[in-house]
Amino acid sequence: MDRVKRMIHLDRAYKMGLNGKNVTVAVMDTGIVRHPDFSGRILTFEDFCNRRVSLYDDNGHGTHVAGIIAGDGRMSETKWGIRIYSGIAPKANLVVLKVLDRGGNGITKNVLEGIDWLIQNKERYRIRILNISVGMLSTAGMKEKKELLSAVDAVWDAGIMVVTAAGNNGPRENTVTIPGISRKVLTVGSVDDTEATDGSRFLSRGYSGNGPTECCIVKPEILAPGTNIKSCSRDARGYIKKSGTSMAAPVVAGTLALAFGKNAELSPADMKLRLYESAYPRGEQLSRKGWGVIHGDNLIWYQS
Repeated sequence: MDRVKRMIHLDRAYKMGLNGKNVTVAVMDTGIVRHPDFSGRILTFEDFCNRRVSLYDDNGHGTHVAGIIAGDGRMSETKWGIRIYSGIAPKANLVVLKVLDRGGNGITKNVLEGIDWLIQNKERYRIRILNISVGMLSTAGMKEKKELLSAVDAVWDAGIMVVTAAGNNGPRENTVTIPGISRKVLTVGSVDDTEATDGSRFLSRGYSGNGPTECCIVKPEILAPGTNIKSCSRDARGYIKKSGTSMAAPVVAGTLALAFGKNAELSPADMKLRLYESAYPRGEQLSRKGWGVIHGDNLIWYQS
């Protein structure tokens, strides 16, 4: 994570004391374990798969994603005064919605139920951001696709900034997974997807999903590091490496938590425009579709 923070330029943010405090990020994934890195900052856990009450993650994906956003790194070493495996916004609060099973699979009904709960409880938990590091397969039915896209758009319209992963089906065009093809939500690709992934048998070079979509929408809009990201492990005792756009999305979600901490009055649309203006370098310079790579300090101290 220290490498990631250098890549997305957060030096000034941390020097100025920004850490995500009082900003709540919802994570819709496989759940979360009681890892020490989240101590006291998991506001609620809602299980739409098995209806359990206590924290659990029978896959590990959700815990890893949450750690990238808001783990405080207390189980890791300190380097230059910062815990090397701390998340991007180490004091942000978390609302965790389990909608995926132990295999990382889910059914649309549970996801829609989770989204409805999120909108109903937005004010109660002061939720500003929703991270969705999962995507619907292209084989899903048209009705399911439309329902999910309509639901994430409703979250956006409710004032919650939705951050989704572009999926790992690249490098061909039109490979962004649903709900990342939504015109409204922010879709995140991996800038380092050409690097070798440690121990992954499933990701090929150039794995990050690419647009444009069938409706000619440029996707993903923004890129972030997603390969070999070390974050909280399911065993609740340490850290583990994972790769994919599922890891790039929470890098952006965590950076947005810092940005909303500095600019609480901004709407999702306002923040999305700032992302567009502050990304580096421009997409064409990367020979990739999109705006470019997220630049944390440019975003937070954006001057129009």
